Amino acid sequence: MKILVVNAGSSSLKYQLFDMGQGAVLAKGNCERIGIDGRITHKRPGKEDFSAAPAFPDHRAAIGYVLGLLTAPAHGVIESVEEIAAVGHRFAHGGEKLRESAVLGDEELEYLESIVGLNPLHGPPAISGFKACRAEMPNVKHVGVFDTSYYATLPDYAYIYPLPYELYEEKKIRRYGFHGTSHRYVAGKAQELLGDPNAKIVTCHLGNGSSITATVNGKAVDTSMGFTPQDGVPMGTRSGALDPTVVTYLMKTCKLSAEETEKVLNEKSGLLGISGVSSDCRDVEEAANAGNKRAELAMRILVHNVKKLIGAYYAEMNGIDALVFTAGIGENDRALRADVCRDLSALGVEIDEEVNATCPRGEICDLSKKGARAKTFVIPTNEEYMIALDTLSLALGK
Repeated sequence: MKILVVNAGSSSLKYQLFDMGQGAVLAKGNCERIGIDGRITHKRPGKEDFSAAPAFPDHRAAIGYVLGLLTAPAHGVIESVEEIAAVGHRFAHGGEKLRESAVLGDEELEYLESIVGLNPLHGPPAISGFKACRAEMPNVKHVGVFDTSYYATLPDYAYIYPLPYELYEEKKIRRYGFHGTSHRYVAGKAQELLGDPNAKIVTCHLGNGSSITATVNGKAVDTSMGFTPQDGVPMGTRSGALDPTVVTYLMKTCKLSAEETEKVLNEKSGLLGISGVSSDCRDVEEAANAGNKRAELAMRILVHNVKKLIGAYYAEMNGIDALVFTAGIGENDRALRADVCRDLSALGVEIDEEVNATCPRGEICDLSKKGARAKTFVIPTNEEYMIALDTLSLALGK
């Protein structure tokens, strides 16, 4: 059973083709610079990578090229597009209506187009990707998997902002949460490792975009990202949570427009804004180790904010059974993991420093110190596989 997973960006289209019977990735790649000049990297396990620079005027041209590669004698892994049983699409935002993964039709498309205002960065390209795939593969079912749907279980007191209530009723201003597919995957893996489906788990998805989520009994109860992915901990270029009056103060005193202010908060803040070095945590950490005080401060601010949320979620859940690190920084930055876990023994979180320092990249690793009340894991995320599983279940009833 072959499932194609598609993740469309404004000028990119990432894809993975799964053989669900084997649980294996047959091929994956990325179409870049769509609408500019075009570039693709196509990978198959055990085979030499293929790259080219074809013209990609739009997403349909990109997906057409991908389907050609997947069936080409020299670079393909299937004989015919007919072998693809269904297509799964990643959407960052499902709004309030699409609260779980769903087969996509005209009604769902109309709704997704209606909430583009809530999701102006990620919504339009994801919709374009879906339309392109449906045009090229009209005879298979297409499934939307929404990052926000994991947070459909949040209690109202966790997602309603203390604003005039009509702003929620009329404008749908609320906490939506993001990275939900990643948090769902790693929280599920942690449950398996613990052998406890009712576990209290804090998952830290730390990358260029970062979010922290609390899960109890397999359901999310709180998360750091809010109305947009801007909220929560500091990120590569995003400020994370701050006093809302900072926004109006900037606009008044610096004479910034709404768009200019948004650019400051989204593109010029976070690790980049504090360090002045880079938005990449590796560069900032390297500069900090070399004595750059602003870079050192940026790392301390990030660690400080992550620790605060872990403590808050411990209080909210009345305990913690597992702390999980995932995504680019969480999976690979040993020093940051050690800094986050330092002085969390009161919560039951204690790690073995040697195990943390030698944890193999790309593998599940138990960092817990012997006798620690809570487990600490590194669990590589696999959002694409989660999308493939949902697609298999919804489109084919498997």
